[in-house]
Amino acid sequence: MQSLSEIRALLAERGLRPRHRFGQNFLIEPVHLRRLVEAAEVAAGDVALEVGPGTGTLTEELLAAGAEVVASEIDRDLAALVRDRFGDRIELVEGDALAAKRSISPAIEAALRGRPFVLVANLPYQIASPLLANLAGDPRCRGCFVTVQREVADRLAAAPETSDYGPLSVVVQSRFEVEHLADLPPGCFWPPPKVTSAMVAMRPRAQPRIDFARLDAFGRFVQSVFSKRRKQLGSILGRSSSFPAGISPDVRAETITVPQWVELFEVFSQDGPRP
Repeated sequence: MQSLSEIRALLAERGLRPRHRFGQNFLIEPVHLRRLVEAAEVAAGDVALEVGPGTGTLTEELLAAGAEVVASEIDRDLAALVRDRFGDRIELVEGDALAAKRSISPAIEAALRGRPFVLVANLPYQIASPLLANLAGDPRCRGCFVTVQREVADRLAAAPETSDYGPLSVVVQSRFEVEHLADLPPGCFWPPPKVTSAMVAMRPRAQPRIDFARLDAFGRFVQSVFSKRRKQLGSILGRSSSFPAGISPDVRAETITVPQWVELFEVFSQDGPRP
């Protein structure tokens, strides 16, 4: 596994430094890197999607576990470094992992070739939330094992009636069981970020709480209601409407459990059946 001095040397050979605009904070703590791969239970022949491979430290671990790695790197200089290091041992996609923050990029789609995959990555902070919300709606995704900013991790796992509970919590938890694996202080990264990070495991539920084909519409519905989170549901959806049993029109969005959100969607969304 690459040491910090080796990472520095790889970059220095090419006159490179970590770029803040791409969220480049390289995870340099070997215990946590290995724990991420172990949590993902990557086995020989599994397809692992890695977004933001950096200098390839995590990539090495995934290859050592026998994974077929599809890596996405937006920084063309780092993409060239990764290409030189691994050649045809990985499938490297140069560019943004998301197309307009709404869907996986066509280039990654082509590299995945319809195969089931797991996401294993030290995610750049700015892409974490939209990418994970998007993968919640992808039936090929067999789990996400990632390091993210701790505030994002808190939102992913948040329970109703907490300040972190919101649309991301609801959408992700409709598909995944979320486990907080560890907090990572800034010193686990180079350069050290100004925030604490966290390692999260998102494992698919045996039965998703809503059909994959409708998850995007479900997310828009949840986002719309949460955008008026200070208002009671009756003020947003109409007090004369027939609310599902157990849900009062007098409560607010942050009190509604994920299964209740699905019930609300079925009743009130234009995409859901009407009573």
